Amino acid sequence: MSDETPANTERASGVDPRLLEILICPVSRQPLSYDRAAGELISKKAGLAYPIRGGIPIMLVDEARDLNADMDGGDVA
Repeated sequence: MSDETPANTERASGVDPRLLEILICPVSRQPLSYDRAAGELISKKAGLAYPIRGGIPIMLVDEARDLNADMDGGDVA
């Protein structure tokens, strides 16, 4: 018997959907969107992507990827 409910499918991909419902960006205080392919939680308002490691969202600004830097082509010399 298969246990492939949507919640179990999300858990298998790395994050509990109930957790996604309550997490907010620590910078913008806005809801986050889940990028399953990248394994990140995205804050469009703050322009940050928080990594998910071992099913645990790492909600530290120092660990977040700057989405604006990615769009600008990286570091400015």
